[in-house]
Order: sequence, then C-alpha cells, then structure tokens
Amino acid sequence: MRKPRAGAAPANSQRNQTGLPRWTRARRRRCAAGASPHVLPLLLAVLTAFPFAGCGGPSEKKAGGYAVGLVFDVGGLGDKSFNDAAYAGLQRARDELKISFEYFEPDQATDREAALRILSRGRAELIIGVGFLFTDDIRQVALEHPDKRFACIDYTWNPGDSIPPNLVGIRFREEEGCFLVGAIAGLVSRTGTAGFIGGMDIPLINKFEAGFKAGFGQVRPEGRVLVNYAGVTGEAFKNPAKGKELALAQMDGGADVLFHASGSTGLGVFEAVRERDKLVIGVDADQSELAPEHCLTSMVKRVEVAVFDVVKRAQSGAFTAGILTEGLKEGGVDYIYSEQNQRWITPEIRARAEELRQQIIDGAIQVPSR
Repeated sequence: MRKPRAGAAPANSQRNQTGLPRWTRARRRRCAAGASPHVLPLLLAVLTAFPFAGCGGPSEKKAGGYAVGLVFDVGGLGDKSFNDAAYAGLQRARDELKISFEYFEPDQATDREAALRILSRGRAELIIGVGFLFTDDIRQVALEHPDKRFACIDYTWNPGDSIPPNLVGIRFREEEGCFLVGAIAGLVSRTGTAGFIGGMDIPLINKFEAGFKAGFGQVRPEGRVLVNYAGVTGEAFKNPAKGKELALAQMDGGADVLFHASGSTGLGVFEAVRERDKLVIGVDADQSELAPEHCLTSMVKRVEVAVFDVVKRAQSGAFTAGILTEGLKEGGVDYIYSEQNQRWITPEIRARAEELRQQIIDGAIQVPSR
C-alpha cells in the first residue's frame, strides 16, 4: 500500500478515520482537454451521491467533449512500459480529439473493480482497463452498465467465450514481435546463450517466452535460452529487486543478451546489465533510455495506438464490440530499430530480421504461442 497523503488520518485495518474504505487512497487524476492532471482525493461517499464532472465542474462535459476513464495495470504510471504507453495514447487523444479523461492507479487488487464502478457511475462514456487482470471485473461491470462502452487491453478470451455487446477486448500476437527480437538476440549473442525473464507465470507472458525462444532457435539452433519468472501473482510485475536477482543469475549462467516481459520488475534487469556490461531487450515500449549503452532493442506493443484508436472509434460512433487482435501484419507489434542501436543491428542483421518478418506475415513461419 502507498503511504497516506501528508496530513491524512491513519487507517485502521478496515477504514480510515473518515469512514471511507481503504481502497479510496488509490490515486485518481483528472485531465480535461488542454489541462494538466492534478491529484484529487477519492471521496467515495461524494462520488456515489453526485456523479463527478471533471476538472471544470458541472459544465465540464460540454467544455471537455467526449469523456474517457482509464484504470492502469499493476505498477501504475512510471513503469516505462505498458502503463506509460497507455497514458501516451490518452494524451494523444486529448490533444488530437479534444477529449477529457480521468484515470486511476490501483494500489491493490480490489481497487480495480472499485475504480471501474466509480467511472461507470460518472460521466465517462468509455472506460478502459489496462491489463489482463481486468478481464473478469470489466466484463461484469460492462454487463451492469449497458449504456457505457468498455475496452480492455490484453483481455483474456478463449474461443466460445461470450463477450458483452458494449465491450471490446484488445489482444496482441506478442509472440510474433518476440520472435523477431529473439532472432536479433541470436544473431548478436557472442556466447550463444540468452535469457528470458517473465513477470507472472501465466499464458500471456508464456507467449513472450515462446516467441523469443523460437526466434533465437531459428538463427541459433545450437544455442540455449535460460528462462525464469518472478512469481505467480500480480506482484511479480513490480519487483525490481527480484528482476535484478534473476538477471544476475542468468548472466552467471552465460547469457549475454536478456529479454524481459515483467513490467517494472524489468527495471532491475536493466540495472543488472548496466553493472555487467551486457545487453538487454526492452518490452512494450522503447526502453532504450533506461540503458542507452546496453539496450539492443525493444519489443513494442502499440498499446498507445490501441488506446487512441478505441477512443477515436467510440467518440465517432464507430465502436465495435468483440475481440480485436493485432500482430506484425496489422502493426500491433514490432521491434525498435534506430540510429542508436545500429551499432549492434548491422545492415545484415536488419535484413535478416525483415526477411523473417515477411515470412511470418506471409504465413511461411508459424510462431508458437506456448
């Protein structure tokens, strides 16, 4: 749990001295079109009685236009990855579409559902959950609020599952992008050994592992990939100390290129490669700024594009419920190639990676997802 705000009354095991539930201390911010976000306390009693109106008071809806609410994944803002990418999509929508938005950063698991419900009772017309952990909660809240639109990034779905008519689940073929960075790692590695560090050991992150291993093996069949996960709960995505521990162990085992898919746990991986002068591959967003001299590339999921696109469709009345899946062909995943990493990704390696990209798009290579 985060510490209470300065001057706030201490909480007992269930409620603080205001009588509000503990989860109300989760951070909530609002941002109207053209305004900067500012921190507001979560006064549940007030919000229950009076739908909130945003930065500008009761006339905000008219002034701010279309209203969007978003609840972040584990780790919140500042993860230099998944959540920050989603926020970039919100900012773009504010600047280009003139929307207003409001977001929550949950402190614990129960915060997610509570935040979704508060946003559903307010003026937000589209509510977005960032991360697979929202799947069950957002589905239930969508069923209870048919007048609202909902979107979930990395929605967990299996063929045959029903989905509410006001909910879109956005999924990515992450394994395709991971295949390409795996191939690049295989072509760059001097030891023939790479490492994969996942956050929570679940099917979603297993896709990253499977794609990376397949790409590495495609170009380095005699090589090996060391695999470790930080845990089996959501906490595994926000444990930099564990990330560093696993990274150091993998480098002790001969890995000279490490790829993480672990949220802010990956910050520890970056710290370890800086200390050992090895290479790291970022995830979800371009993470080169975390280790400019050590970041080989990043496997990017265009979460910022997905967020912007779903807002644009909802605002224009073109919202379509169901499952939306994006991979290399649709531009939903990719790898970073820039002037900064050309020291490692030579023209020959770049050409090989692009050849593999086309083979995946054409169906000549079927990338495993587990």
